[in-house]
Amino acid sequence: MVRQDEENRVPDFDYDLFVIGAGSGGVRAARTAAAAGARVAVAEDRYLGGTCVNVGCVPKKLYSYAAHFHDAFDDARGFGWSLPEKPVFDWTTLRDNKVREIKRLNEIYGRLLDNAGVRLVNGRARIVDAHRVEVGEQSFTAEKILVAVGGWPWVPEFPGRELTVSSNEVFDLDRLPKRFLVLGGGYIAVEFASIFNGLGSESHLVYRGELFLRGFDREVREFTREQMAAKGVNLHFETNIERIDKSEDGLVVSLTNGETLEVDAVLAATGRRPHLEGLGLDALDVELNNDGSVKVNERFETSVPSILALGDVIGGPELTPVALAEAMHLVQQHYGDAPSSPMDYRNIATAVFCHPNIGTVGVSEEQARKEYGAIRVYRTDFRPMKHTLSGSEERCLMKLIVADESDVVVGAHMVGEEAGELIQGIAIAVKAGLTKADFDATVGIHPTGAEEFVTMRSVSRH
Repeated sequence: MVRQDEENRVPDFDYDLFVIGAGSGGVRAARTAAAAGARVAVAEDRYLGGTCVNVGCVPKKLYSYAAHFHDAFDDARGFGWSLPEKPVFDWTTLRDNKVREIKRLNEIYGRLLDNAGVRLVNGRARIVDAHRVEVGEQSFTAEKILVAVGGWPWVPEFPGRELTVSSNEVFDLDRLPKRFLVLGGGYIAVEFASIFNGLGSESHLVYRGELFLRGFDREVREFTREQMAAKGVNLHFETNIERIDKSEDGLVVSLTNGETLEVDAVLAATGRRPHLEGLGLDALDVELNNDGSVKVNERFETSVPSILALGDVIGGPELTPVALAEAMHLVQQHYGDAPSSPMDYRNIATAVFCHPNIGTVGVSEEQARKEYGAIRVYRTDFRPMKHTLSGSEERCLMKLIVADESDVVVGAHMVGEEAGELIQGIAIAVKAGLTKADFDATVGIHPTGAEEFVTMRSVSRH
């Protein structure tokens, strides 16, 4: 049942909830609200599943898998496997198989909405007033409107910026670029530099800062830099793109440090911003945060209470599981039997699918020193057992950060194969507030790399 004051309910609304955006957060909110008894419609002008399914985490992980085979073929020789011919990569096979998989997922999202009794309206929605939405020539009224339109790639101004591609287009290039350059220092940039390097492209990363992945643990960033460079990624720090020009052989990229690079494709991975253009929020004076994201309260209400927002548009962690969790909290707050507690954004685990992978949960060493003062750091880096025969020089880093006074593990970080898979389990322990003594009391699984997280006993530094 929908939790409402029946006497105050206005019967003339077409819907109880009108969702703008059929991404992960929007679809989850629509389905769960409908399950609670609300009349729900969703408007989408691009593709079902949003950024994650179509041009984000799903295709990115598929391409990351493809890129890892490059190392796997080399590693196999040390274990007795020999390939009669040098493996050949075919870009179109990967690209077209990806397209078919995304189409399958789009259809699943459509069925989920249909089975939940949610109406899907195709087109870009515009909010007319606090309770009215227009989609093309159609007009709808709703007691509440949810903005879940996600983000959109942003590219800075410089001569030749129109020659770049964004993460929206990079998965569907006509051919694999022999020479690939990515501009940016966030997780998207780092991941694609690794992916194209693994697929066989000469790969460059250009970043204006002195080190990529700002906000992550410093030691993790430095370790990742060394591992990526060892795998052949060309890293250009403390410089930027001055201009891009076409040439007979591709693109000429002029950097602000005077260096010139000739490449076949440039990915601008310079950030994403809320996709609010043409939505109508400005006409309603909906309050925004300083970074242009939509300001909401604990109930995900904007400054216009009937207009709600969640996901990438509200400026929190731009992660699909966060949007899904926000959707569940929003529905419980507005349509549940009892209000839920506010969304807890602490200790959210995340992964970066560069090569090798990064997995992290909790605070960095730098944050811990500011927040807790006295801390203990346990860390180890080693050559995984697999590579004693493979011949690879790839190393793995594992690190625990402990608040000294309470003995609580407040951060766990890893750089290595399948780091995301491993950190998901560690995240439960960190979220639960377990202590280093709890980790120490846990018997490890041997022989695994993961056992290092429960066998580190010597303090590396305070």
